[in-house]
Amino acid sequence: MAATGKIGDRPLTATTSWGAKGRVSIRATHAIRIGFVVAAATIWESVSRSGLLLHDVVPSLLAIFAAIGRLLINPAFYANLEVTAWEVAASLAIGGAAGVVVGIALGANRFLSRAYEPYVYYLAPTPRIIFFPVMIMWFGVGVASKIALGALSCFFTVALSTAAGMRGIDPVLIRVGRSFRATTWQMALKIYLPAMRAPVLNGVRLGFGTAVITALLAETRLSNHGLGSMVMQIYSHFDIPSLYGLLIVVFVLAGLGNVLLGKVTGDRG
Repeated sequence: MAATGKIGDRPLTATTSWGAKGRVSIRATHAIRIGFVVAAATIWESVSRSGLLLHDVVPSLLAIFAAIGRLLINPAFYANLEVTAWEVAASLAIGGAAGVVVGIALGANRFLSRAYEPYVYYLAPTPRIIFFPVMIMWFGVGVASKIALGALSCFFTVALSTAAGMRGIDPVLIRVGRSFRATTWQMALKIYLPAMRAPVLNGVRLGFGTAVITALLAETRLSNHGLGSMVMQIYSHFDIPSLYGLLIVVFVLAGLGNVLLGKVTGDRG
């Protein structure tokens, strides 16, 4: 029986106690995160001022923040950001959709799983950048080759996560859908996807990360547009504060994109 008591006119229950513990835990988590950032900034600034390393290699935080300010008022940054954002969004849409379809097929059909899923597992760890020359031959040196490479990277993550989620669906749900003679499309929309929401969402989030990495890496190799190309241009001028500033901005934007993706899909984790 739940412990009860009174504080004023409001009853105190075990649920209230757990709620208070949850709020304390959230505050502790935020405090740890803030403490980590403060500690890292302190160490960085200490190394910068110590003279142990070249000043140009580890610039002060003031120089980096000043570079970020200049970057955020530079129209070229937003033009390159638009290119990279389009590449990542298209990669995630194409690769994610293909991954969900293939994952459902592999998870729902034992024959397809035994015949083809090993190939997906074997190819998944392969560095995607080695396929870049092939994508250039197929799609040219423009944005299309970066999107194709990003979609390929995203595909494997989403497909494997979806296939694993399919195998975790309660068989009762599948039998209910079949008893109502639901079509394959209805089964996918009404049974499969709602039941494996968490695995698919995790796969999409991981796919978003791989799409960002692949797009930026491809832009550093062969491109005149995009944030990856901008990084290489700044590095060629040895403007180290601006280089670190751009990397920080990219890191923040990727994090915000992940958070936004979670909000859009309804995930609160």
